[in-house]
Amino acid sequence: MKYSPTIGLEIHVELNTKTKMFCGCRNNSLETKPNTNVCPICLGHPGTLPVPNIEAVKSVLKLGLALGSDISEKSKFDRKSYFYPDLPKGYQISQYDEPLVKNGELLGVRVRRIHLEEDVGRLLHEIPAENGNRPKETDKATYVDFNRAGVPLMELVTEPDIESGEQAVAFGKMLQLILRYLRISAADMEKGQMRVEANVSVRPEKQREYGTKVEVKNLNSFRSVGDAVNFEIKRQTEVLESGGKVAQETRGWDKNKKETFSQRSKEEAKDYRYFPEPDIPAIDFRETSLVDFEELRRSIPELPLQKRSRLMSEYGLRPIQADLMIEDRESTDFFEATLSEALGDKNIQAPERQRFIDLVFNYLTSDLKGFMNAKGIAFSDLKIDPENFADFIDLIFDGDISSRIAKDLLPEMQRSGLDPKQIIKEKGMEQVLDEEIIKSAVQKVIKDNPSAVSDYKAGKKTAFQFLIGKAMAELQGKGHPGKISELLEKEL
Repeated sequence: MKYSPTIGLEIHVELNTKTKMFCGCRNNSLETKPNTNVCPICLGHPGTLPVPNIEAVKSVLKLGLALGSDISEKSKFDRKSYFYPDLPKGYQISQYDEPLVKNGELLGVRVRRIHLEEDVGRLLHEIPAENGNRPKETDKATYVDFNRAGVPLMELVTEPDIESGEQAVAFGKMLQLILRYLRISAADMEKGQMRVEANVSVRPEKQREYGTKVEVKNLNSFRSVGDAVNFEIKRQTEVLESGGKVAQETRGWDKNKKETFSQRSKEEAKDYRYFPEPDIPAIDFRETSLVDFEELRRSIPELPLQKRSRLMSEYGLRPIQADLMIEDRESTDFFEATLSEALGDKNIQAPERQRFIDLVFNYLTSDLKGFMNAKGIAFSDLKIDPENFADFIDLIFDGDISSRIAKDLLPEMQRSGLDPKQIIKEKGMEQVLDEEIIKSAVQKVIKDNPSAVSDYKAGKKTAFQFLIGKAMAELQGKGHPGKISELLEKEL
């Protein structure tokens, strides 16, 4: 018998508002000493009253508009009751039957709802080090840091439209991109800003009813999402094939063993005893002026899939190039600003225009980004602006500098913030164009590398490139590649 998997995702995202969800504490839980970024409201002291963060509400509505979702005319908050050490009130303020957003679609997967709630505290199994010193502990214990308690947490729930771990990962990655394009969350999974839970079930291929649902909790990387979903599909299939029944439960993921493990029986909505939050009035968007929906719509930028299509049609990027570009909105903005500076001044026709665009793409994604990553430089700290980068590409395109000089030039541009032409002049990095100097270097290389010359004459093309490299080294990277190639071929 063949079996069909069915997967739905629940994705929690911490929003990057300035303050927490229901109080005025700063929303920077990971940057402060434990239990210092707290107040009586987020600690759940008796008698305190929560006040919803309107910016968090707008963030959820903005995502809803971006996904083509339905915005609820009326929405309310509810109390979700359960007891756990990281939940100071003994209940969580969430949304149950009247969320802010319903429906929508992304990558062919339907979105059921998007709602707002408050995050919980963080459990620590050892005291964090302070000033490099970790306190000596006499007893094993679990500690609670409430700095994260009350942070605005958006939850997106999909319909069970996903059929594999790979599809689940693709959905999660695209959602992460959209969140970053909208600038409502960094959605960094390593920092816990985006957490995924997968509801997985398996049923016989001809059976219409869904199989028994198993929830895999707190998947904190896309690799874990894909591996956990695929493992659970395999595990449940094997249970059914052996004549057993799949238990409805919550399972965890052991990334070292690459397998899920049972945690507890699965809760249902009735177990949380939802009821309307009595301290927060319902929000009626028909009557409130707190949200300007036209302004929200105008604030939505070009989204990743739209940008991908435009980059391919406007700049001739291949699909793999466009995919790489849309992963980082700042990279794409820099790429387009560079081309605007360069192509606006140059009357380049195809195919030379495409060669220029590919040069910008290659040097941006490999050399510049590689240099930035190695030095820990963000675009906000980059001293190389698009205008100077366009001049840099111009020099390469026109053959005024070699790739060797280009690699030395980029760090100098970042250090000084100067135009590349000025740096070349001041540092004596100009291209060697004198034919006699290049010819002399070529003749020396031919004399010093007889075996490579023999290989070239025997038809080995790699030998020619080897000799070009040697000639370039002889000229300290300043030789004109075209001139070297021309004179080398002539001498050989």
